[in-house]
Amino acid sequence: MVNNLTNKRAWNKISHQSLINILTGGFSLLPLAKNIKRLFSSKKRLLIVIMAVVVAAGAGCGVFAWLEKGVVINDNGRLLNCKTMKSTFKETLEQNDIVVNTYDYVSTPLEGSLHRTKLNEIYIKRAVPVYITADGQQTEVMTYADTVEQMLEDSPVKPEGIDRLEGAQLTDSISANLELKIVRVDETVIDITESIPREVKKKANKKLDEGYERILSPGQDGMAQRQYKVVEEDGVEVSKQLLSETVLQAPITRIMEFGTALSLRTSRGDTVRYSKVMDMSATAYTASLKDTDKAPGHPLFGITATGIKVKKGVIAVDPRVIPLYTRVYVEIIGDIPDYGYAIAADVGGAIKGNKIDLYYDSQEYVDWFGVQKAKVYILSEN
Repeated sequence: MVNNLTNKRAWNKISHQSLINILTGGFSLLPLAKNIKRLFSSKKRLLIVIMAVVVAAGAGCGVFAWLEKGVVINDNGRLLNCKTMKSTFKETLEQNDIVVNTYDYVSTPLEGSLHRTKLNEIYIKRAVPVYITADGQQTEVMTYADTVEQMLEDSPVKPEGIDRLEGAQLTDSISANLELKIVRVDETVIDITESIPREVKKKANKKLDEGYERILSPGQDGMAQRQYKVVEEDGVEVSKQLLSETVLQAPITRIMEFGTALSLRTSRGDTVRYSKVMDMSATAYTASLKDTDKAPGHPLFGITATGIKVKKGVIAVDPRVIPLYTRVYVEIIGDIPDYGYAIAADVGGAIKGNKIDLYYDSQEYVDWFGVQKAKVYILSEN
């Protein structure tokens, strides 16, 4: 009987201590437990205490659950569902190591209080850099806008008026490190007084040497009032369109004439005008029996085919090439002096095609002359 009582007391002591350890999480609450044991010496009273502690612990858990708040964080498309005892969105983000940068978009104020009875949601859209070149410099714009047009609304640098945007369309989506260029376009209307160049009319004059010109009437430039639309891009003119013109003074045409006469500067310093030049072979002859088969005393001795008496300056030609009575100038190619001015007044049996026969008085010179290259200039009639 004594042993049973002793065992029950030992069991009660162990059970009491285990229960206390369980309820206190192993913390040292022995003084409290001893006081409870003194106060409640019976099992029934101890059971009541245990139930009271359990109820208190459950109430504590309920209070904790009642104070918790649900938060959904959408960080640039990355969803995070969490429970928190914090009071604001800012504290909740810090609790989850989420940093909001200056240019990021946040759907609700960070200092806003969390609701206990409904779900709290916050959306963060991260800003990305866009680089805009304008006015000679590049500007970095941090933006969370969806389109280029939305980004430009808040940009410190933007197109104005008829400026042109290069690199993207206004409706294009924003992407990180997008590069844009704004071309400054300026369109103005200006009035200018300008000259109207005079026209120049030229007419040929066959009495003037080729290459020679002279003014018959100087003429005069006119004046006009003109209105232009001028377009500049980044300060550089790219187009100039004439809108209207008022003639203040009509121009007067200048009249000029130019020479068509061919000319030759001879070895003697003379200027010879000609209409045609031919390359020919030249031979020489005299009025002697040796060259003409006519001796002195013959009625036709020294008489040419045209009936004129032979002399220096008379040449024999092929009339099909150079008509008789044609005036020419004969230039000998080489070191022999030019034959000079001559008239086609004779013919010869051997003179066919581009050949001429030059009359000289000296039989000795004629015999030496042989065949030479020559240029025959057909002289102009004027």
